[in-house]
Amino acid sequence: MSEKKRGFFGRLFGGKDEGPTEEMREALPEVADMSVETSQEDAVDILVEAAPAESGAEDMIEAAEPTPSGEEQQPDQEPETPAEAENPAIEPEPVELADVPASPEPAPLAPAMAAKTEEPKLSWFQKLKKGLSRSSSALTEGITSIFTKRKLDATMLEELEDILIQADLGVDTAMAITERLSEGRYNKEISPEEVRAILSEEVEKVLAPVALPLDLDKGKKPHVVLMVGVNGTGKTTTIGKLSQKLAAEGKKVMLAAGDTFRAAAVEQLKIWGARTGAEVIARNTGADAAGLAFDAMKEAMAKDVDVLLIDTAGRLQNKAELMDELEKVIRVIKKHDPEAPHTVLLTLDATTGQNALNQAEIFGKVAGVTGLVMTKLDGTARGGILVAIAAKHGLPVHFIGVGEGVDDLEPFSAKEFASAIAGLA
Repeated sequence: MSEKKRGFFGRLFGGKDEGPTEEMREALPEVADMSVETSQEDAVDILVEAAPAESGAEDMIEAAEPTPSGEEQQPDQEPETPAEAENPAIEPEPVELADVPASPEPAPLAPAMAAKTEEPKLSWFQKLKKGLSRSSSALTEGITSIFTKRKLDATMLEELEDILIQADLGVDTAMAITERLSEGRYNKEISPEEVRAILSEEVEKVLAPVALPLDLDKGKKPHVVLMVGVNGTGKTTTIGKLSQKLAAEGKKVMLAAGDTFRAAAVEQLKIWGARTGAEVIARNTGADAAGLAFDAMKEAMAKDVDVLLIDTAGRLQNKAELMDELEKVIRVIKKHDPEAPHTVLLTLDATTGQNALNQAEIFGKVAGVTGLVMTKLDGTARGGILVAIAAKHGLPVHFIGVGEGVDDLEPFSAKEFASAIAGLA
């Protein structure tokens, strides 16, 4: 039936010209007495008066009104669909008002899609094991290649010692492990799993005395923490992460952007300050670092800050003029508090390997390093360097980092580190 021959109710409700149906009468009681002969103008008036504004009846009526004969389709009208263009006789399927939902709910995600949106959160040990996977894989593969269906002899012990030294565990630790293995095991088969278990135990023995938490509750207010280290070891990022951890503990923190040589470091610290609610003391690029430290101490004392974290420019340990500047910063800090800085943290990049041993020694002499933060353990197969540093210098290891996230810097645990680097579950 064409649009021209259909009556008002046919166009309005999608049905034929047989007058109001029972469903129509229930939906709009005001048209119960209307007939097909009722004029369109009267029907429109009745429906508009009867229906509330929000019901949408006026829109339905307007849509149902025919286009005057001979009038072209207006530009804002939707064009005919391909199916309608090809076969104008096709009529739309009748739609009953009761079947149209008021506010359709979005379809739920399929189980497979939902699983992809929620990745399981790793525990700290899982992150550590993943971060140390390069170091542990190198050790595990080397151990497996040696201890496979062979009886223990001097040659095997020498090969193992070489593998341990190459992993930067240090000569002393490597010798301790091979001596432990040789006890009562000569001319006997030993499995790679047993070797890795002994490796884990010996590493833990070396690290346990230095695995100490960072104690900032020593009755000093503000407790001044000076961060030192060479370029690229992650000093500024570590300060930001520490600031967030301290803020979560309810401490009032202030940050001092002492790396005045690098504009990016100042901006980075400002971002961390905004994120953690810590005030940031900063100056223009190239400003005197010692003068900034002096001002930061003054501000922190005046504002009753709990912890003042002072960043410093990265400097190579063999550059005498830069090390002299670091000594000047420390002298200025002591003018406010002779016991400050109360904590001097040295950040070490695990990827530097044996060079980290020299950094620990020289910064210890110049700045009086009190503890270590080992970063970038996830980017190297030389994670064993931490064991060598602990064995040689005995400096407390407060934190280790295995990523860029805030949760990727955690207090150091000797047992967890030893298990992870040995590839144990």
